[in-house]
Amino acid sequence: MSKKVYAAIELADQEVRLVVMEIFESRSNVLRVERVACSGIQNGKILDESMVVTAVREATKSAQAALGYRIERVILIIPSINVKRNSQKVHVQIEDGTKTIRQFHIQQGYQKAIQKRMGDDVEYVNPNRITYIVNGNESKKMPKGEECTDFYMNVDLLYGDKQTIYEFAKCIELANLEILDLCLDVYASGQETAALQQSEDRAIVQLSIEAQHTSLGLFMNEKLMSVAQIDKGFNWIIEPLKEKYNLSDEIGYRLLQNIFSSREEENSDVIVYIEQKEDDRVEISAEELAKVTLPRLKEYIAEINTACEPIVRNGKTRFVMTGKGSNIAVLKELADSFCAETIVYETSTIGARDGSFVADLGAAFVWQDTNRIRNDERISVNNNELEASIDSINQKSKDGDGGFTKKMKSVILADKD
Repeated sequence: MSKKVYAAIELADQEVRLVVMEIFESRSNVLRVERVACSGIQNGKILDESMVVTAVREATKSAQAALGYRIERVILIIPSINVKRNSQKVHVQIEDGTKTIRQFHIQQGYQKAIQKRMGDDVEYVNPNRITYIVNGNESKKMPKGEECTDFYMNVDLLYGDKQTIYEFAKCIELANLEILDLCLDVYASGQETAALQQSEDRAIVQLSIEAQHTSLGLFMNEKLMSVAQIDKGFNWIIEPLKEKYNLSDEIGYRLLQNIFSSREEENSDVIVYIEQKEDDRVEISAEELAKVTLPRLKEYIAEINTACEPIVRNGKTRFVMTGKGSNIAVLKELADSFCAETIVYETSTIGARDGSFVADLGAAFVWQDTNRIRNDERISVNNNELEASIDSINQKSKDGDGGFTKKMKSVILADKD
């Protein structure tokens, strides 16, 4: 297969997000992004299964129509609820007399590790960190081809809430999709934001801000150590104004995202939102918006600071904001209000420059890392249709119809009247 195309799907607060991307080595190209509003998902829980299934079908159908090939399987992103860790040191003996580590020896150690159960309420989701000890030397690099009679694998595994996994997986299967793999949302985001890599010498607290909750992921020593949740998201910040004027969640988010400043003196009485309703006219000024939301923003930040105070007190710490809420510009202005150095992660991937898609982007790389052990050749889309699409594009390019099409050339090069 010449192209590795993967689709990651996230059943997030009030919407389904789908990202289809092509991955080549460490680079990715986003081919398609879809998002479908869905009130059947609230705060990481499925409230209406049929609504979620419909939204998943709508997202995949739209992506398929644009791409020209079917999406058959997806990487399913799971909310980081009831997350547990398990660390094991697995001994692998090379008993075939070759004294050489091969792929199946590493697979043998991995399979042995994931058999470990952590209780009836959780299921294994994805590896956290794996290192290899060969001839006394420890490395993250897979030791294929190295000579020894035995070696050890330090395997750190992540487990998620069993009921949540089953409910989310059922929705995907009812939408007639296979599940290529599972990945915890906070861990996937940590891969994309580089929180995992940055945590080698400091604690990283990743704030994944969504509509109805905020996940606090603690990364240390290049591992996800724990996840906590605050049952407040950006909807809570704008809630008083939404209730006063009967605004939708979407409008409330847009007001937070675009309009006002954290410096109260800069918020004038200029009207920034007008809506004519049947028997009422809504007018909201920047001043009123700031007056209502800034106290809640400060309360929200104070709650995060309180939750993270023990971590910050014990050493060098950085906060990384991501998720849909990270698009709210005023949070960057308030970065100094947090109790540790704080940055807003801004994805540079063309086609998905939105904090909402950070977990989807990271999930594909988590799959790639795990797949170095599994060696699974499956991709997310129909192989034959993908190859046919590539052949069609190549033929059009060869004939001069691709890239700068003949029609475009005629428009650009035509003499002006």
